[in-house]
Order: sequence, then C-alpha cells, then structure tokens
Amino acid sequence: MFTIFKSLLGNNNSDLKDLFASKDVFLVDVRSAAEFASGSVKNAVNIPLDQIGPQISKFKNKKNIVVFCRSGNRSSMAKNILEKNGINDVTNGGSLQNMQKYIES
Repeated sequence: MFTIFKSLLGNNNSDLKDLFASKDVFLVDVRSAAEFASGSVKNAVNIPLDQIGPQISKFKNKKNIVVFCRSGNRSSMAKNILEKNGINDVTNGGSLQNMQKYIES
C-alpha cells in the first residue's frame, strides 16, 4: 500500500531532501487563499489548484517546482496539470505537514 501511495505522489523523501539542499526551489501551495492565509511554509506562493491553468506563465522557466496542499491530493492534480502544459520539473511535496517537516529541518 505504501508503495502505491509513493507512486501516486511521484516523489520520495530523499527527493525532497535533495531539492531543499539546492535552495533553489519554487514552493507552490495549491490550497485555497483562505487555507493559505491560515498558514503555510516560508517562501511559498499561493496559486490555488483552480488557478494553475490560468497562471501557467508563473511556472515557466522555474526549476525545482514543489507543489503541496493539505493532503497531497490537490498537489497531485496540480502536478498533472503542469506536466500536461509542458512544465516538467515538478515534484509533488504532498501535504503541508510533510513540507513543514522539510522546511524546518
């Protein structure tokens, strides 16, 4: 079961550690504006899932894009939308809680 979950996320913990070690990461919280206002991670921008398509230009020429949300579901959808639009350097960071663990460590 865990393997299935990892494949859905499209990343693993070592991938995230490597990304954060590079310090050149574009963090995108795809939760709603209200959820984002209640707290997120340092240096994250808020582009809600329903705005990913209309705001695709914000992702062009970015490297090490990490999308995340409350549980990992919306970030998985965001990753798929981005990849369908030719943005391929995208990692699904999963949940906000998971991201906080990596940002704070």
